[in-house]
Amino acid sequence: MTPKIIKTEYQSDYIIFFRFADGAEGEIDFSDELDGEIFIPLKDVKYFRSFKLNRELNTITWQNGADFAPEFLYDKVKHHSPFLTVK
Repeated sequence: MTPKIIKTEYQSDYIIFFRFADGAEGEIDFSDELDGEIFIPLKDVKYFRSFKLNRELNTITWQNGADFAPEFLYDKVKHHSPFLTVK
């Protein structure tokens, strides 16, 4: 099943806070995740901050079509984030 994102919040630089429906939450630093042509515009922090939580796709998206798979985001929060909190 696709993890459901219930909250996102820009923190600073390339860091976004995520909360998932199962209670997993944490911050993801995307500074090392912006490889590939579609992510070039996101290297501008002002543009990076313009992400939206797309509830239909259940992920964050940008106007240029860039996005990240919700499973990738969930995995980053559950297994890699030093800020992980599971309720």
